[in-house]
Amino acid sequence: MALLDLLGRRWVLRIVWELREGPLTFRELQLRCGSMSSSVLNQRLAELRLAGATEHAASGYRLTAEGRRLLELYPPLQAWAERWAARERKAAAAAEAAVDRDR
Repeated sequence: MALLDLLGRRWVLRIVWELREGPLTFRELQLRCGSMSSSVLNQRLAELRLAGATEHAASGYRLTAEGRRLLELYPPLQAWAERWAARERKAAAAAEAAVDRDR
């Protein structure tokens, strides 16, 4: 559950995603994450370092081997999210059709 707590924090998944292709400096990472404040980025990077998913090197922040393993979980999560979204759209359309029939 601690992993889900970490991944559920705003910006964590985005940071891992942005580091997928290689190291980024703090400023580069902040720019890629748009509106993230420097204090939030600092906090999230600290949490990811503590979890063993990222590290700071001379070239910037990068994923560790554990961080790359975490990144491998993204495609199945995305597939699940797409199936869930499709079910939600279908349920919403059915509810709307039922309302239209009752009018």
